[in-house]
Amino acid sequence: MAQLISVVLVLGLVFLAFSPICFCGKTNGGYLYPQFYDRSCPKAREIVHSIVAKAVAKEARMAASLLRLHFHDCFVKTGGPSWEVPLGRRDSRGASLSGSNNNIPAPNNTFQTILTKFKLKGLNVVDLVALSGKLTRLSPFIEFPETMNMVLSFEDFCSGSHTIGNARCTSFRQRLYNQSGNGKPDYSLQQSFAAQLRTRCPRSGGDQNLFFLDFASPKKFDNSYFKNILASKGLLSSDQVLLTKNEASMELVKKYAESNELFFEQFSKSMVKMGNISPLTGSRGEIRKGCRKINS
Repeated sequence: MAQLISVVLVLGLVFLAFSPICFCGKTNGGYLYPQFYDRSCPKAREIVHSIVAKAVAKEARMAASLLRLHFHDCFVKTGGPSWEVPLGRRDSRGASLSGSNNNIPAPNNTFQTILTKFKLKGLNVVDLVALSGKLTRLSPFIEFPETMNMVLSFEDFCSGSHTIGNARCTSFRQRLYNQSGNGKPDYSLQQSFAAQLRTRCPRSGGDQNLFFLDFASPKKFDNSYFKNILASKGLLSSDQVLLTKNEASMELVKKYAESNELFFEQFSKSMVKMGNISPLTGSRGEIRKGCRKINS
């Protein structure tokens, strides 16, 4: 549990629950830096830690939900991977649902489609595989308001992050019954595991039934996701193709399965890299008074 909390200390919660305390922040220039809130909100880390700890203790799945908000400023402490996150991102003046749907890879996309969409955002195959190991439905493909909890179905985002969190039956049903449109299952999925999944994910109905993305250690931040893939037990097609459709990603899966430390190291680097994709800084965007809508 401590590992989950350490990786999801999301500054967005400060604005969601404590906006009167931290709304006083001003922008110092047009760039991000880790000490952005040290003067305007010196208790930010303490507040975030307290709120996240309570939320995750009440509902462990909250850890995965908060990871989806990576494009909100994050504070990350020890336990699991740790990294210093550049802060100071401002909220956008809007968000596009259609743009999100067009840019976010789907669970059954081909490997090349997934990689192409990552590359369009300045990310590479190393980032793809590392981020797949943890970020349940993270999206570097949408411009999110920093303090807004977008109500989007990130369970349907392809790129892994599947050591914690859940996926709906509808996200992987095709693998169990009709992977290629010929009425046959995906035989790259370990068959006894597939049979177990079918008990709660029938051909029709049960769309919202939830399944652990990492059945081996669903509430622990570790590299078991990659071990699952090597055992042909990746839940989504977008998980298994990391092993079967590209030699570079296959080698990375093997390396991360062997070394938790190597996975943590690259994951941290890729998180910072992803968080620096076109942030709104300086006078661009706004600081929202209410996280769910733009200022009037």
